[in-house]
Amino acid sequence: MASDIPRSTAAPYASARAGDVRRRVFAIVAGSSGNLVEWYDFYVYSFCALYFAPSFFPADNRTAELLAAAGVFAAGFLMRPLGGWFFGRYADRHGRRAAMVLSVLMMCGGSLVIAVLPTHASIGVAAPALLLVARLFQGLSVGGEYGTSATYMSEVAVARHRGFFASFQYVTLIGGQLLAVLALVVLQQLLDHDQLLAWGWRVPFIIGAVLAVVALYLRRSLPETASAESRGRQEAGTIRGLLPHLNAFLQVLGLTAGGSLVFYTYTTYMQKYLVNTAGMDTKPASAVMTAVLFVYMLLQPVFGALSDRIGRRTSLIAFGVLTVASTVPLLGAIGRVKDPYAAFGLILLALVFVSLYTSISGLVKAELFPTQVRALGVGLSYALANAAFGGSAEYVALWFKSAGHEAAFYYYVTALCAVSLLAALWMPDTRHKGHLGKDDHPTY
Repeated sequence: MASDIPRSTAAPYASARAGDVRRRVFAIVAGSSGNLVEWYDFYVYSFCALYFAPSFFPADNRTAELLAAAGVFAAGFLMRPLGGWFFGRYADRHGRRAAMVLSVLMMCGGSLVIAVLPTHASIGVAAPALLLVARLFQGLSVGGEYGTSATYMSEVAVARHRGFFASFQYVTLIGGQLLAVLALVVLQQLLDHDQLLAWGWRVPFIIGAVLAVVALYLRRSLPETASAESRGRQEAGTIRGLLPHLNAFLQVLGLTAGGSLVFYTYTTYMQKYLVNTAGMDTKPASAVMTAVLFVYMLLQPVFGALSDRIGRRTSLIAFGVLTVASTVPLLGAIGRVKDPYAAFGLILLALVFVSLYTSISGLVKAELFPTQVRALGVGLSYALANAAFGGSAEYVALWFKSAGHEAAFYYYVTALCAVSLLAALWMPDTRHKGHLGKDDHPTY
């Protein structure tokens, strides 16, 4: 406490402490900016699919077009485990900053390729093939982004407010989605439907590539959090070093299985669900999702701060119980909704429950692993479960719909949320028993 410090040293102490806080806040902001751009670039594909799907996957059936576009979206997730391994190893051995700079460069390149890609009418089957390659490239990038940014933001956060500060990872992740859908809403106001189908859908991808330049500049000035000692350990960033932490690895797999699936169901898939199932027009559906994502983004620090008071495990158990109980009735009600305000209320209620997971998702995973394998442990375990369950959410939902059993998807989501609940019951309360802070010696 300041009262325990001699008056002659109190002022320098306070100044040093204020300087430390400023450095941490800058690190959070700079790290978050790159995270926002990465996720904007990745999600703009999903939100623009309603317009570019006919250009790359021409078909007589709208659901078939969307199913093909969703398949490419899901394919991007298949690269995430490779990205989680590569960037996790790179971050643990060469530093978090270097890994985050590389990942945002790769994402920028993928967006630029999609922005200028010729359509099926111009180059035939080469068009969807090249689109797939660009998405695989982006999947590799974002597979590394989650683990490295979650690790970095958790390490720079102040210990007693770690949940609050680390929640900004999902603030920017959701913010990336929000910017993506907002870009589409603006274009819908400026361009007519034919213009959007012809070329308007390319504009958001160009914006993403430009924003990445700003993120790159900010990330290059970030302080490093992994010490030279931890990066130089023989087991740093290796599977061998990760094996003693198999329980933590399996816990993250379980948490992510349900958490990612329900997150993507109520965010990226929900716009298509409102249009394709509830029968809502594309413009009000986009407006609803813009409003929902904005409020959802603001909820993250609230629930992050809540976890600092009640514990990570308690938050995750509450998430599991509430999503298991509510998924079937909520998805059923949303599928029948006609009023945009009612749709807003129902989707927001679902995302309030999901916030108990997303606000601390990256942090709780980082707390489960020691410094020398933290980025690898978080990135690889998250990417495996996310690729299997999160990235396939749209595809599985549309597949059930095309087979005439759409309601079966509701029970599929519920079952995976039950898996997350079991994982939460199994894990310790990482706020008190985690590795983060106990074995860290940050260099900044």
